[in-house]
Amino acid sequence: MAPIPPGTRFLASFNRDQWYRAFTFALTFLLYTSFHLSRKPISIVKSELHKNCSHVMRVPTESSSSQQPVLHPELDCSWKPFNRNNYKQLLGAMDYSFLCAYAIGMYLSGIIGERLPIRLYLTVGMLTSGLFTCLFGLGYVYDIHCLGFYIFVQVANGLVQTTGWPSVVTCIGNWFGKGRRGLIMGLWNSHTSVGNILGSLIAGYYVSSNWGLSFIVPGVIIAAMGVICFLFLIERGIKQIQEQLQTPFSSLWDTELLLGQESIGVCVPVQQVVVVKSEAEPSAISFMGALRIPGVVEFSLCLLFAKLVSYTFLFWLPLYITKAAHLDAKKAGDLSTLFDVGGIVGGILAGVISDKLGKRATTCAVMLLLAAPTLYGFSMMSQFGLGPTIGMLLVCGGLVNGPYALITTAVSAGLGTHKSLKGNARALSTVTAIIDGTGSIGAAVGPLLAGLLSSQGWDQVLYMLMTADFLALLLLLRLVMKELCSHRKRPGVSVE
Repeated sequence: MAPIPPGTRFLASFNRDQWYRAFTFALTFLLYTSFHLSRKPISIVKSELHKNCSHVMRVPTESSSSQQPVLHPELDCSWKPFNRNNYKQLLGAMDYSFLCAYAIGMYLSGIIGERLPIRLYLTVGMLTSGLFTCLFGLGYVYDIHCLGFYIFVQVANGLVQTTGWPSVVTCIGNWFGKGRRGLIMGLWNSHTSVGNILGSLIAGYYVSSNWGLSFIVPGVIIAAMGVICFLFLIERGIKQIQEQLQTPFSSLWDTELLLGQESIGVCVPVQQVVVVKSEAEPSAISFMGALRIPGVVEFSLCLLFAKLVSYTFLFWLPLYITKAAHLDAKKAGDLSTLFDVGGIVGGILAGVISDKLGKRATTCAVMLLLAAPTLYGFSMMSQFGLGPTIGMLLVCGGLVNGPYALITTAVSAGLGTHKSLKGNARALSTVTAIIDGTGSIGAAVGPLLAGLLSSQGWDQVLYMLMTADFLALLLLLRLVMKELCSHRKRPGVSVE
């Protein structure tokens, strides 16, 4: 059998590499979709845990022909212990317990993830997350009314869900270079909104009849995706393996066929294989070393406030729509998915614009500036008709989630492969965990503050969100000025 021409071998390997990239893109997209799918039900079920269930009972009076309606707002139609007057604080405590555990665990997750196989680390996290998500739903099946039980489940689930984000970002960063990273990451990051939408639809389908299934079904889905992850996830491509071994490209692919024409061809390298000693491999970066990468601190603090706004909407928007627009839980959940649809469009637009301009910080700053007026519009939701409400949800979702999506994907991946690291790709997981972990602090504080402030009126919550939006913008000003200055020197150059 004649040897295969080198050009043909290169083309075949190139096409195969493209197929693997597309497969990894789709698989990691679905994996993290299942993470957000399992987080969303709590926001839909809140309005079922505490119903607006004032009942009218007729009490006989002296006149047999007339009866006077009497309201009993505290009847046992809500789920204990959320049937109390402080139910908003109790629901906020559940959100806070999940998000606080998530924020603390995220800092450790990136460091641990760099030292373990991504496939195994992610699989274990998804299986255990499925277990705890189902466990919350079993509280309905077994009629559990202990607040401590639900707090424990939320804390445990928050910890194990930290395995997801650093793992999938590292995996996608291993397969895709910096070319058009904003567009690729913008498309890929739409898994957040897709997961929220699917989670809302699944939870909304069961919420009125059996809210336990609103958790059990998503829990089974994320556990099943964990098995798929274990079977099919490919952590890195041939390019990354070649860089790790420091082997010339020609020695990896310049092969001959042995054993003759009548035998099955076996490819072996013609040149001698280079064996690299362990001390030549790059070591994992330290926590302080990752903080010294230019831009990590600014984007981390910006994400703290941007994620505060995004997660407050994630956990409280359906309940707010229920109260402001006087809708039932299912309709409010369906309407809140428009916010996530806007988030998909906003994330993609942020990626495309930042790729075109080469300015990640400036793109985020402009979207944050435009988001504040739309946040104020929520205070007038009860006065809007259906059409303006839909438009406001779409626009606000895009402007709120656009910067959040850009920072957690393209910016994190860019900083994790910053030129100051001199090619050490093992920093990607730690950098991603630091940025998202800091953002998760805001994600924990936002819903908690919303639970506390909502007792004074929903307007106070909206003012808090606008303040956070302004602070996120303020923290990016230094990087924005640096990008604008670099543009005057070299047009199209990003701070990355």
